[in-house]
Amino acid sequence: MSEPSGTDETQRPAYVLDAQVGYLMRLAGQRHAAIFQKLAPLELTPTQFAALVKLAERGACSQNELGRRTAMDVATIKGVVDRLRKKGLVQLQPDPNDKRRLMLSISEEHAGLVPQLYESGHRISEATLAPLTESEKDTFLELLKKLG
Repeated sequence: MSEPSGTDETQRPAYVLDAQVGYLMRLAGQRHAAIFQKLAPLELTPTQFAALVKLAERGACSQNELGRRTAMDVATIKGVVDRLRKKGLVQLQPDPNDKRRLMLSISEEHAGLVPQLYESGHRISEATLAPLTESEKDTFLELLKKLG
């Protein structure tokens, strides 16, 4: 059987799925998702967790800003915020500088949850990265930042 025009097997190694970046990232992502699901507090999804942690870091902000700061599109952040509001974890208040805009914050009754979020985040990251040495962890995280 002849090769398709424009390809030359002598120039490129065989395509092996198990060695491809997308496949390997998906496997790592699946592993992390399983760990996250097991260790996350309050049955939070990764996007809900990210939104709460960013609100804890940043303080009150608009839904639009929260979406930008957590790399979520408009539709996704709206759904995340709606679900967090239903759980009573976030609250909306008028922006004191612009009454047309609403500001999101962690609800007063759940402000004490922040240390638990941080502790869970550390445990999730440690479990995800457990197969790596300390040096490999540092390198891996730096490389991921370059890809992001």
